[in-house]
Amino acid sequence: MARALVLRHHLEDSPGLIGEALEARGFELDVAMMEGATPPPSLEGYDVMIILGSKCAVYDHEVEAAWFHRELALIGEADGRSLPILGICFGAQALCRYFGGTVSRAVDGEVGWFEIDVTPGVGLESGPWFEFHFDHCALPEGAELWATSPRAVQAFAVGHHVGVQFHPEIDDAQLKEWLAADEDDARELGLDVDALLAETARETPAARLRARSLVELFLSRLA
Repeated sequence: MARALVLRHHLEDSPGLIGEALEARGFELDVAMMEGATPPPSLEGYDVMIILGSKCAVYDHEVEAAWFHRELALIGEADGRSLPILGICFGAQALCRYFGGTVSRAVDGEVGWFEIDVTPGVGLESGPWFEFHFDHCALPEGAELWATSPRAVQAFAVGHHVGVQFHPEIDDAQLKEWLAADEDDARELGLDVDALLAETARETPAARLRARSLVELFLSRLA
């Protein structure tokens, strides 16, 4: 059986719809926490790695000193093993950083469901995809631009790896856990939590299909 290692940065994070899509393809998933108190997991025996989002910024020097330097080293080890990585939001920004791109604060963030502009021929669906970010990537040399929005690069590939700024793993159940864990942030952002959850519940069935399509696109690079 194929195996996927999933790195998360918060207890309320899960592989969600992406995990479902991988399991449907016969993958066994192992979820590991990446933070200051935990050692990095071994990559032995895995076929792919998924890196989930984080409230932290990849350009925060304190975060890098505390634990992110170990995540960058793990990305380097995975690349050396030709172990493909799907980076989601923070995970995509980590890939961008590792391969020589830059990540910085965006003029405007994106929170909610958004369509994206896909590069012709890529095969990525235009969405809508769920966004929850306030940073943007300037891609490293040699990266393939897959999709953009007016505010940020939305998807790219570099080597065997794929990064997406949006959150293809999100369904209404996980979003509810996110918002419950960050009630103060939701209030500060002025979010209509009930409306956002209702919209996400409506979008989840179609988002599940888009997540499967993205996983197929990612796995096609293994060949």
